[in-house]
Amino acid sequence: MALKWQDYKTDVFVDWCPGCGNHAILAAVQVALSELGLEPHQVVFVSGIGCSGKLPHFVKAYGVHTLHGRTLPFAQGIKISNPDLEVIAVGGDGDGLGIGVGHFVNAGRRNIDMVYMIHDNGVYGLTKGQASPTLKFGLKVKSIPRENINEGINPIMIALSSGYTFVARGYAFHTKHLKDLIKQAVEHKGLAFLDILQPCPTYNDVNTKDWYEGIDRKDPDTGISKPRIYRLEETGYDPVVRNEDEKFVKIVAAMEKAREWGDRIPIGIFYKNELAPTFQDRIGQRIPFYLKNPPAKQRICDENGVPITDINLFIKEVKAE
Repeated sequence: MALKWQDYKTDVFVDWCPGCGNHAILAAVQVALSELGLEPHQVVFVSGIGCSGKLPHFVKAYGVHTLHGRTLPFAQGIKISNPDLEVIAVGGDGDGLGIGVGHFVNAGRRNIDMVYMIHDNGVYGLTKGQASPTLKFGLKVKSIPRENINEGINPIMIALSSGYTFVARGYAFHTKHLKDLIKQAVEHKGLAFLDILQPCPTYNDVNTKDWYEGIDRKDPDTGISKPRIYRLEETGYDPVVRNEDEKFVKIVAAMEKAREWGDRIPIGIFYKNELAPTFQDRIGQRIPFYLKNPPAKQRICDENGVPITDINLFIKEVKAE
């Protein structure tokens, strides 16, 4: 029987603020999973701390709500232990690009076959709206006393330079488009990064839903708003690396697109390269039985709970050294 989005809905009350972009992201995730035909037991969500960290509570699948900034180490460990699971790491821009930025960069080097999604609103919403690493220089949002004194970092640029092989940006309120990006990220062979622009209606009163949709800059003749958001695929942009010779050119083109902000903000897939071997591929070359018998499927005790692994030989070798 075909799965429905309701099959991924839990009974936990969704307590995000009214109008928060997270509601739309949650809907996109649930619809994407149903259209992919993934059973709840095949999927695990891993989150850190922040409003975004609550998402595993609301999706009927395996879920781990872990430490601040440590989403990726937990998620990578789960995927390496059990490559058959679809692992989706979720975090905020503060969680992933502040305290967790070291993990963000080093995950790119490994190219583990999983997904990392960042809910990007420019503020630490859960702790009353302090400026996060992605807030642009000079912006003054609701809860900071003066304009942001720091430059905002660019998640797309960091992902591209760190080695992520699928790099995309979605917008929470283009929910169907976001759903399609999530599906493509899950289906990608390698590490997929999805930066999701997610208006925070409580603390970010600059990059609002109205601002993204251009309500403040209507055409004087027609009165029609001119949205800042546009879709890369509708411009003929081609993000796919089809041979190794294209890799550098496609990364440079993606970085050029990543620099666009203000009156023109691109969403869609910036870069996609499935030619690079995944971390699982490389482990399989060193340990031939890894994919058939990964750590999570190896027996460690008998039916009575008694360990079946004899570590005496290991202890003897350690003592000898």
